[in-house]
Amino acid sequence: MKEKLIVSFSPHLHKKESTSRIMWIVALGLIPAGGAGVFIFGYSALRVILLGVISALLTEAAIQLLAKKKVTLLDGSALITGLLLAYNLPPEVPFWIPIVGSFFSIAIGKQAFGGLGQNIFNPALTGRVFLMASWPKYMTTFTSPLNYDAVTSATPLAFLKEGRALGHISYLDLFLGKRAGCIGEVCILALLLGAAILFIKGYISWHIPLTYIATVGLFTYIFGANGLFSGDWLFHILSGGLCLGAFFMATDYVTSPLTRKGQVIFGVGCGLLTAVIRLWGGYPEGVSYAILMMNAATPLIDRFTKSRVYGRA
Repeated sequence: MKEKLIVSFSPHLHKKESTSRIMWIVALGLIPAGGAGVFIFGYSALRVILLGVISALLTEAAIQLLAKKKVTLLDGSALITGLLLAYNLPPEVPFWIPIVGSFFSIAIGKQAFGGLGQNIFNPALTGRVFLMASWPKYMTTFTSPLNYDAVTSATPLAFLKEGRALGHISYLDLFLGKRAGCIGEVCILALLLGAAILFIKGYISWHIPLTYIATVGLFTYIFGANGLFSGDWLFHILSGGLCLGAFFMATDYVTSPLTRKGQVIFGVGCGLLTAVIRLWGGYPEGVSYAILMMNAATPLIDRFTKSRVYGRA
């Protein structure tokens, strides 16, 4: 018998993609938000971003060298963690905040679980929550973008939580980033431009980000401050870190569900938790906590939404 059937191990379908390529494209998608943050808040924002990224890279390299593992800085994952951690910080934090935050994100949020692909929580959000619990004063002191003289200002969500008037802030201001907030979350336009790159490349799908954002909008509209169906849903969508979290952190391959059905459940869960914390919780913002809680639920979601094995009933 001259011809033989050759059977190879899976996977049988291949694409010209790699983890490194995906990570660097995601990093490219994050550049518009970072650039907008630097333009809006000035040099202090650039300082935070550089310190966060450098700390993440050095921590990753040091731990891998100590563990006698291959140093994988070129895969881009540590860079993205440092960027996202910095994007979740106010622009005027002390220099050591992004350093400590990135160290915690990489060392505890990522490498403690075994490295890339084995962490159960989003590393950048792990670092942010650690900083929020440890130094809440620094994490909730913001600078108004309307002047660059370090004048402190509350975020729009904080104004809403405290029952104060929003003053001159309009939907357009929120969309363009003319408000106080964290470096990478304020300019929705820049975030949408970056997200468009990921959608075009097929690296993310609509299932998590759109269900997440839609759920927050619907829930905050239903349970408005002036009674049922009176909430300002567009304000909630454009404020805080919702768009940054929905497009760039909730969609993390490692910590989100595998199936489309599971991703929809994940997005709805993130949206409900975010809205509940915003409306009735002690913090004005709930994106970080919502995503981390749903990260913990991801294995359970995967178990109950797994696809049927081909050939089995």
